[in-house]
Amino acid sequence: MSTTPPPQPPDNPYGPPPTSGPYGQQPPPPPHQAPQQPGPYGGQAPPPFPYGQQPYGAPGPAPWGAPMAPPPKKSRLGLILGIVGGVVALVVVGVGVLVWIGTKSDAGFPEAEYKLTLPQKVLDEKYELAGDLSRSEGKAIEEEADGAWDARDTKAVVGQYSLGGDQAKGTLVVSGMYGRFKNTELARDNMMEGAAGGEGAKVAVKPKDFKPAGADVTVTCEVLVQTQLGTELTIPVCGWVDGNTGASIAEITADTVTKKPAQVDLAAAAETAVRIRDEIRKPIG
Repeated sequence: MSTTPPPQPPDNPYGPPPTSGPYGQQPPPPPHQAPQQPGPYGGQAPPPFPYGQQPYGAPGPAPWGAPMAPPPKKSRLGLILGIVGGVVALVVVGVGVLVWIGTKSDAGFPEAEYKLTLPQKVLDEKYELAGDLSRSEGKAIEEEADGAWDARDTKAVVGQYSLGGDQAKGTLVVSGMYGRFKNTELARDNMMEGAAGGEGAKVAVKPKDFKPAGADVTVTCEVLVQTQLGTELTIPVCGWVDGNTGASIAEITADTVTKKPAQVDLAAAAETAVRIRDEIRKPIG
């Protein structure tokens, strides 16, 4: 009597069991087994690579399957604000030649009554202080003024401000010094001439003098064009020199930097410079 072989179990309808993958992934349960309760991923297997990354650097979804946002487009202000260091140097050059070198004499110098400061906010709190560069960039100013015949007790002040606390919107550079000065008109002319001597800069609109309403000082403004990475950028620069303070102001915004030089309102720039002077020039003591 022949022996009948015992019945064999049917083929696994899911095919051969897969190997365990990342996070210990297991094969699906057989039909007779009750499904497991959903896990923290809602019943779905967790992403096979950390943070949704695909192997070999291929792009994938963002964390937990959310679509990855495309990278933001580069603002032209990124290029514009890349010149801030250049503008600081440009303005520092201007203030650095504020005085002539010559024989020292104490005759005719005014008393030291005012100094320059760098408030946290200027222009009705529109600009916020982003960096005090008085010790670094200002050193060049102080060295240039050392031994000058028409300046005494000089101290440099250089600050960089950002529009609304965001340098991607605009930047204001204040570069100057305080002490005791004479020959202020000549010093102001020299300051404008020096600003135009910055690297990559040239004068597009010649210096003009302004005396805004209510101001007790003359402000000289000019328009420079500075070339950066093959792009010409328009930069209005204004400056003043009185018996105790002298400074250059350069404001860089999307509006001013993209204008043609002849379109820049220098009278308005002079008014802005006077407003800044009123905010940063303080009595000593």
